[in-house]
Amino acid sequence: MKIDSYSFGEMVIDGQVYKTDLIIYHEKIDSSWWRKEGHLVQIEDLAAIMTSSPEALVIGTGYMGLMKVPDGLRKELTGKNIELYVEKTSRAIEVFNSINIKKKTVAAFHLTC
Repeated sequence: MKIDSYSFGEMVIDGQVYKTDLIIYHEKIDSSWWRKEGHLVQIEDLAAIMTSSPEALVIGTGYMGLMKVPDGLRKELTGKNIELYVEKTSRAIEVFNSINIKKKTVAAFHLTC
């Protein structure tokens, strides 16, 4: 999959428009990603991602980067040998598009804030 474009609140992936936070798996898109505490990612929010055993996880923290990924969660993910990339969503898209073809990559994107 390739992300075609992104603007505040909207992402286009392979020509399909999405207007909600989403998770991109290798074979599918979950357009109903919701976090327990909105702007704070917790391990529970990534449970489905963990079952897919990604080599890399890209997290887009929003247009202005307001969603937070705590240091403890970062350590837990990297401790599971998952390459972790946490960036504002516009930059995270660039990362995803560049590594997705090389590694089993999952991405979780916050589309607003």
